[in-house]
Amino acid sequence: MNITVCGTGYVGLVAAAGFAETGNTVYAIDIDENKLAKLRRGEIPFYEPGLDRLVTHNQQEERLFFGSDLAAAVAKSEVVFIAVGTPPKADGSADLSYVEKAVIDISKAAKGPLLVVMKSTVPVGTNTKMQELAKKYAMVPVELLSNPEFLKEGAAVDDFFKPDRVILGVRSKRAAEVMASLYAPFTRRSDRLLIMNPESAEMTKYAANCMLATRISLMNELANLCEEVGADVRSVRLGTGADRRIGNAFLFPGIGYGGSCFPKDVSALIQQGAACHLPMDILSAVHQVNARQKERLFKKITAHFGSNLKGRTLAIWGLSFKPETDDIREAPSMVTIDNLLKAGAVCQVHDPAAMENIRAVYGDKLIYADKALKALEGADALIIHTEWNEYRNPDFAVMAKSLKEKIIFDGRNLYSRKQLQKYGLTYEPIGRPQNADMDFLGA
Repeated sequence: MNITVCGTGYVGLVAAAGFAETGNTVYAIDIDENKLAKLRRGEIPFYEPGLDRLVTHNQQEERLFFGSDLAAAVAKSEVVFIAVGTPPKADGSADLSYVEKAVIDISKAAKGPLLVVMKSTVPVGTNTKMQELAKKYAMVPVELLSNPEFLKEGAAVDDFFKPDRVILGVRSKRAAEVMASLYAPFTRRSDRLLIMNPESAEMTKYAANCMLATRISLMNELANLCEEVGADVRSVRLGTGADRRIGNAFLFPGIGYGGSCFPKDVSALIQQGAACHLPMDILSAVHQVNARQKERLFKKITAHFGSNLKGRTLAIWGLSFKPETDDIREAPSMVTIDNLLKAGAVCQVHDPAAMENIRAVYGDKLIYADKALKALEGADALIIHTEWNEYRNPDFAVMAKSLKEKIIFDGRNLYSRKQLQKYGLTYEPIGRPQNADMDFLGA
């Protein structure tokens, strides 16, 4: 099958490489010529394990092509995927200007019956609006359908080839059959294909992300309460997750969610509810709890050192919003960094993948360490934001010698207090008060 993918961002590039890997001819289109040149050389503009191999291999096999001529690509294709950005507006609602332009340009370029697949996350009802727009500009039948993505950053390649589910929002039997054929290589082993109307597909994307965001915020709120009442959130998490109706996923407490999806999608659904005169009270609370949780580590730091941090040097491990990605969008680390700089502190930072992205934001306001332990040199304390594997078993003896105040503020609960006490290190995790630790459990 000949496929065009409009947009080579996170969603578009993974989809383009993934469909090419299963034998399709894919034209990946973008307007950024510098980006296209890098992609042709196999240089991926973001960190995603395994994606570089897919892109290079399928270009060599002449199944994946990068270009800027959307009209030429559409004219050769049976299916066109739209994977452009839908950034939030000032009020939190989704900006659909890039989607609208893509639909118009694709519709004008269509030479025969065409399926246009919306991969971008869009408000419920967008498919209907875009279908009317396509009818206005197309000279041939163009059908819009919804196929939201559910890729996890850091595991996107595996998620694409082994999806939990493939959601198709369609209005015709033909569209369902064509898309089922396209996704057949990924759904043969189990019945993962779910077909519904476009509105339901659009809502499913928002519902999934908002449900996960809610679990995170609820667990973070419970973790904060655990600190006040002497409960250990680790035990609470295990006891709660053992209930089969609840499960263990997304119950790890921390310092708030970030990234490109959860914050944007929660805000967008709140705004869409308001437009329908339906207050989204739970999601509004989720949003507020998350914003408050991102301040949690800074409050712990100032409780220990005081509000004036001039003369203090703080080391920070982890800058991306989660491990296995270089994405710093809405990252909790940036809230802490902003607060520390405002309070007069010096920040020495390290991250295995996100250093250049942070450098692009902060420039020479930060000190950048090429190794994790090097970031500790001369620092008063360590702050952990991201649970990269290389931070899980560091040399604690070296850490104890490097840190002046010998204290670790851990936003991801990587260590045990008993383990750190052997090296004279004070430990400030999330949701684990000192009197809750139990020696016989190895805490």
